[in-house]
Amino acid sequence: MQKNSRSKIRTKRKKSGSKFLLSALALIFFLIGISAAAYSSYLMKIPSKFWEDLIPIPEGNKINISIANGMNATQVARAFEIQGALSKGSPVELAHWFVKFGIDKRIRAGHYSVVPTDAWNLARQLRNAKPALLKAQILPGLDIFALIDAVESQDQKLTRKNFNEALLRDDNYPPELREVLLSLPDDEYTRYAFLMPETYMLINRNSDELINASASAWWSHWGEFIKSHKLTAEDLQKASIIASMIEREVLHDTECRTVSGIIQNRLKKNMLLQIDATVVYAWRLKGRKLTRVLNKDLEIESPYNTYRVTGLPPRPICVPGIEAWGAALDPENNDYYYYVAGKDGYHYFAKTYKEHLRNIRQARSEK
Repeated sequence: MQKNSRSKIRTKRKKSGSKFLLSALALIFFLIGISAAAYSSYLMKIPSKFWEDLIPIPEGNKINISIANGMNATQVARAFEIQGALSKGSPVELAHWFVKFGIDKRIRAGHYSVVPTDAWNLARQLRNAKPALLKAQILPGLDIFALIDAVESQDQKLTRKNFNEALLRDDNYPPELREVLLSLPDDEYTRYAFLMPETYMLINRNSDELINASASAWWSHWGEFIKSHKLTAEDLQKASIIASMIEREVLHDTECRTVSGIIQNRLKKNMLLQIDATVVYAWRLKGRKLTRVLNKDLEIESPYNTYRVTGLPPRPICVPGIEAWGAALDPENNDYYYYVAGKDGYHYFAKTYKEHLRNIRQARSEK
């Protein structure tokens, strides 16, 4: 009996060992089959969701790749190769995978963070990738000095030197605006008024890109108005200066057109404009910042001192916003010649100097 029992036990062990061996071999052949099929699928350029899910996307150190606006799939593939993301394969192969994955027309401009690898795996990384864009701001009311300080603080690429150079580079402006600017004084003090104050999402956040985006936005907003009203370069220069003064003088947008009408009325009568913001700017050009204009400050010798010099200043004094530009281009038709600010920033308007003196007393009584 004992012999038979031992024999049965040995037989069971052999069968169990055989089953284990067969299972192990089956698993090995299965894995080999999967690997071979997946690899052959890759080599034959026949993407299969089943095989793709079994092969992880390569991991490692990522690099940033920049894609510009207007690139087609072939140009995008070439850009990835040039910038070091395509470690194996050709741009043609990468463009092929773009088409296979249906992303050839969905890749947008911006920055992509990817692990350098072969064409197939690179395309896989880009299938659901969203481009990162860089933020840069141009704020209304900034004079040329404050504007450059502001953009310089946003990124090391936006330096004082290259921002000024970018302002003077004609190619940074849309063609129709460029024609206007070429007829105006060729300096940054003229051109910066034609930038649209806005927050821009840029690919590289450099000065040329920022100027181009901002000037293009300005022309997109005002171009049709300018053409329909047949405004000349001289008209726009005058409007840019008036708009800049309105931007610095007016706190509440609802008063922009009224103040613009007053400026026009005074110009027609050859009256001094007497705008405090121009005096502040005159001192700014001499390196002094004013927080409040006193009577002694009005004595400064400067073409920007509208308390001593009739007519408009020679250049804009800041970046005008949309409301200020709109008011300069379409002033209110009124009979006012004077205004003074009250405590809340709203102005008292007057037709005569006598009324103006009464308004001044009223404004001072609020403080």
